[in-house]
Amino acid sequence: MKNFLAGFLIGDCAPLNLFLKPLMLLGFRLYLAYVFFKSGLTKIGSDFMLTSSTIDLFKWEYMPYASEQIATTGAYLATYAEIIIPVLFVLGFLTRPAALALFILNAVATYYIVSVADDFSAAGQWQHITWGTMIAVLFAFGPGGLSIDKMISNRWKNS
Repeated sequence: MKNFLAGFLIGDCAPLNLFLKPLMLLGFRLYLAYVFFKSGLTKIGSDFMLTSSTIDLFKWEYMPYASEQIATTGAYLATYAEIIIPVLFVLGFLTRPAALALFILNAVATYYIVSVADDFSAAGQWQHITWGTMIAVLFAFGPGGLSIDKMISNRWKNS
């Protein structure tokens, strides 16, 4: 009993590690995938090309001092990252590299909200901070046991 309590206090508790931790990490992955995938879909048209309003937003709002080509490239990179990374999160595949890329994307968006946007919203800022925290947890702890990354890791350990 003493060992159980000691492990529970520092977070090294078998029931939590085997059951709760994988479920929480899966929940984080699924929630973030939903939020960012939905955001990416709003930026593309039915032909999977960026809408002109998305490209204009990057040219005139997000990257006003960049060349038109750089702003357009940034629009494509950010949009397709918001579509591809959520798929990786749902599968639990390449989770840490995907989390790092999404963290950078979210940090840039947060910077824009705080320093550039005229319609600054504390709620929007905290929403991005919450997402950033969840992404950081996925980077630090990995995708959890319910993932392709875990299956690959187990296979490499046993070979």
